[in-house]
Amino acid sequence: MSLHEDAVLVLKGYEARGEQEELRELYLRHLAEHPDGMWKACGAGHLTASALVIDPAGGRVLLTLHRKLRMWLQMGGHCEPQDATLTAAALREATEESGIAGLTLLPGGPVRLDRHPIPSPCHWHLDVQYAALAPADVVEAISDESLDLRWFSYEEAAEVADGSVAELLKGTLARLG
Repeated sequence: MSLHEDAVLVLKGYEARGEQEELRELYLRHLAEHPDGMWKACGAGHLTASALVIDPAGGRVLLTLHRKLRMWLQMGGHCEPQDATLTAAALREATEESGIAGLTLLPGGPVRLDRHPIPSPCHWHLDVQYAALAPADVVEAISDESLDLRWFSYEEAAEVADGSVAELLKGTLARLG
């Protein structure tokens, strides 16, 4: 199965309502219209995979200060040819950008979807957002893609990050119960 086919299956299985349902349908249309819709080279935009690294025992989340965007965000980025699945892409990105070995994705598939423009050149990221659980006694390590890497309490994260991250955190906490 190709990454494109996996993405279609993931999106078809994603339970969504309201705006999330509209995004799910937009993502599926994008993939139907663009065989290259998983890759950065697709001029119409492309799917990306991300994961919010969370430490429920410590009541905190790990955010990266993105080097290019200069915003506090979850770990994530472009799919790569070696990614067999969207979940593999999200886990790879979270591991690379956090430096944390042993992350596990929260069961149940994506937590939410987020579509956002990327400047220079202007195109769209159709982000499929997961949550990753940090192992006990976690030690993070900043990557060259980040200006900073920092743990924030749930409340602090919602204050320093953009609305998309706040919604991802809210969805993650709801799934954790």
